[in-house]
Amino acid sequence: MDVDSRPAPSAFTPRERRLIARLRTPSLVQRYFNDLPYNTEPPPGRATLRSFRGVVRHHTAHCLEAALAAAVVLEQHGYPPLVLSFESIDELDHVVFVYRHRGRWGAIARSRDPGLHGRKPVFATPRALALSYVDPYVDFTGRITGYAVVDLRVMGAYDWRLSEKNVWAVERMLLETPHRPIRSSDLRIERLRRKYCAFRSAHGERKPLFYKRRDRWSELPEGPW
Repeated sequence: MDVDSRPAPSAFTPRERRLIARLRTPSLVQRYFNDLPYNTEPPPGRATLRSFRGVVRHHTAHCLEAALAAAVVLEQHGYPPLVLSFESIDELDHVVFVYRHRGRWGAIARSRDPGLHGRKPVFATPRALALSYVDPYVDFTGRITGYAVVDLRVMGAYDWRLSEKNVWAVERMLLETPHRPIRSSDLRIERLRRKYCAFRSAHGERKPLFYKRRDRWSELPEGPW
């Protein structure tokens, strides 16, 4: 899909244009989201799914909001608006923005878990990128069961980029998109879960960083984790 449906620069506010001009690379976008407070959607507020405009205005984002905002920013710099959607057995799914650099795949993401943030562009395929999230996804209940790469331009004229309202249609579309299965060893997953539970029992709210190949992860937000 190569249709150029990017908004014209005039569609953005001066503040948005300045931000887009500053965030000209994936690493700069990841750093921006690392510094952005995570949107925990606390009471008395309701759940949100804000567009890029909403993220800039409220200065906070959860995982899907960050993926959409990254897509808008980097689309202006020539990257297609692609997201990688994960399915989990506990229905606590995750979404990241994905891109290619010199033929390799990387990701930009925001999460409450350190292992679910971005990845450097070192992966040969989207599946290899998705597999790098399998181990860090394991917590008390989580386990990745599938993934899908989606070009957000399938939304057509729907305004997921600059809408003033919540863009719930994007979430519905991702939920309805067929995901390719990811199969993993039950024994390995249970071993990881026991290790995670033991860490949390010993360290309270801290999150573990004991995973292999962390050299492929993007820079993390400041902890403590």
